[in-house]
Amino acid sequence: METKIPQNPNAADAKALAQQTIFSILFTVSLTHLINDMLQAVVPAVYPILKDEFHLTFAQVGLITLTYQLTASLLQPFVGLYTDRNPRPYSLVIGMGFTLIGLVAVSFASSFIHVLLAVSLIGIGSSIFHPESSRVAHLASGGKKGLAQSIFQLGGNAGSALGPLLAAIIVVPYGQFNIIWFSLIAIVGMMVLSVVSKWYKVHLVNRAAKKANFSDEVVSKFSKKKVIFSLFILLVLVFSKYFYMASMTSYYTFYLMDKFHLSIQQSQVYLFAFLAAVAAGTLFGGPLGDRFGRKYIIWISILGVAPFTLLLPYVGLFWTGVLSVIIGLILSSAFSAILVYATELVPGKVGMIAGLFFGLAFGMGGLGSALLGKLADQTSIEYVYKVCAFLPLIGIITGFLPNIERKK
Repeated sequence: METKIPQNPNAADAKALAQQTIFSILFTVSLTHLINDMLQAVVPAVYPILKDEFHLTFAQVGLITLTYQLTASLLQPFVGLYTDRNPRPYSLVIGMGFTLIGLVAVSFASSFIHVLLAVSLIGIGSSIFHPESSRVAHLASGGKKGLAQSIFQLGGNAGSALGPLLAAIIVVPYGQFNIIWFSLIAIVGMMVLSVVSKWYKVHLVNRAAKKANFSDEVVSKFSKKKVIFSLFILLVLVFSKYFYMASMTSYYTFYLMDKFHLSIQQSQVYLFAFLAAVAAGTLFGGPLGDRFGRKYIIWISILGVAPFTLLLPYVGLFWTGVLSVIIGLILSSAFSAILVYATELVPGKVGMIAGLFFGLAFGMGGLGSALLGKLADQTSIEYVYKVCAFLPLIGIITGFLPNIERKK
């Protein structure tokens, strides 16, 4: 994985070197993102087991998600800001180590409080992993930032899809303790991340020694006020996207079991189909943003999904499955475009921006899960989906974003 740097690299050599390293590093860091998010997705996938085991309400189920998401979201911007100034390549391995400890703790948890403590460790692991791994993807992008972010995100979303499927095979039939088998995958993840960290460290050393810069930073042409306003719009869009996603990732299985009387394992298959669609949609968002402009992809992705979310609560099982796949494909294409758009608004702060937006995504997912769980207890799961169906309409405010590509 080590990359040899010429003694006197010129601009052409630097560009060629970046192109040589991009895909090997991007796919490796995407693989580690797959492992990280797959392990984290195991916990929501076994919510029905935990609910029965500890006699939880929907509000308590939402609180589990909130605890995980808050520990993941609150720390991420600070981790990103710190590592922008002081990069720590081997923090990637440390982050996966926290996830490993959290998984073992969940498998041994004997009470609701123990579950909360265990998922908080998994959240800490996520808060360390995402800012630095996103920076690695940025450094290895070769200037194709949307493509790089999509490849990186593809791993995460694919992992989120595989987590519930593997949980349905390994954990659901045999019980909570079998979550511990996923710790073996975490160990593999730490080994792979040590390779990525080594490349990252060599890259930083060479950049410091040779003053080589392999990334094409975008210099913002907008005023500070315009940048802050645009970031606010992006954060609101992330809120609408991940609040709706929370209804799917945390309660879709309960919705299918309640409305269509499916078993846990049957409902997990539908959840896998939705999450697989999310993974596929992620792959297209970044490259399309590179080609046609990120603002338009954001607009289409969030506002464009509204007709399907509005229809979902009123159809039968077959069309529920079809619509959930369509929703996953369209809605997931936004995040890569949003993240790259934000890094171009605030150049040179990749870690902070990645931490802020990943953190907000996790935070909104956790807050949404808790609030929607409370709403489900007071009304019904079906009513939750009727309310959430209107969230993508918030996407109309994308029109207030500047066309940043014209300012390059």
